[in-house]
Amino acid sequence: MIEQRLSEQRGLGDHGWLHSRHTFSFASYWDPKQVGFSDLLVINDDQVAPGRGFGAHPHSNMEIISYVLEGALEHKDSMGTGSVIVPGDVQLMSAGSGVTHSEFNHSGDENVHFLQIWIVPSETGTKPGYQQVSVAEAEKRGQFRLVVSPEGDNGSLTVRQDMKIYAGFFDGAEQATFDLDPDRYAYIHVARGSIKVNGIEFRTGDGARIRQEDKLTFTDGDQAEVLLFDLRPVEVNHPSR
Repeated sequence: MIEQRLSEQRGLGDHGWLHSRHTFSFASYWDPKQVGFSDLLVINDDQVAPGRGFGAHPHSNMEIISYVLEGALEHKDSMGTGSVIVPGDVQLMSAGSGVTHSEFNHSGDENVHFLQIWIVPSETGTKPGYQQVSVAEAEKRGQFRLVVSPEGDNGSLTVRQDMKIYAGFFDGAEQATFDLDPDRYAYIHVARGSIKVNGIEFRTGDGARIRQEDKLTFTDGDQAEVLLFDLRPVEVNHPSR
């Protein structure tokens, strides 16, 4: 079963310097039917104005992933980490027992466009940590490249949960078939472009909950960038935020 959720059905947060679309309930956007899916709690599609950003603020017991689509995102945290991530980079901050961080647009004249993804961890109160990896577009071109996994396989970032994230680029004749365990769940998010999944058309910002499917076929991509989440078969794992 593929339960599609269109881009325009997402929540909207417009704060002038920040334009955000919320796949799941977040901040002032609340929909009791959209409170995450399995351990996937948040997908925020954020665009931040030049020189602006999120000041220092705390998190705990959450795996927080940043995936940059355009521009450059500057990160600082209470662990002493400072970095700038650009398209191709994936960042994972394990908040654990508690961490404070800030995120700013590194540019003074261009927007930064990124996805912030929250994963509910399998353990609480763990030591905070920071990871970052750069994956070349060629490794994602016409196929899905593992970027986050429990064991850090294939150079991916290590997440504290039984889930995986794959990223792929598809254009023109490029296509891929992804085998799923029908006893697990999956979620797809089209970050940009358009593509067909099992014959269903998806456009920028569209996503879908997937249950009881053993195969996903991706065809007819038009400059598509897609994230694929392999998740535990639980409906919602929704802690207080």
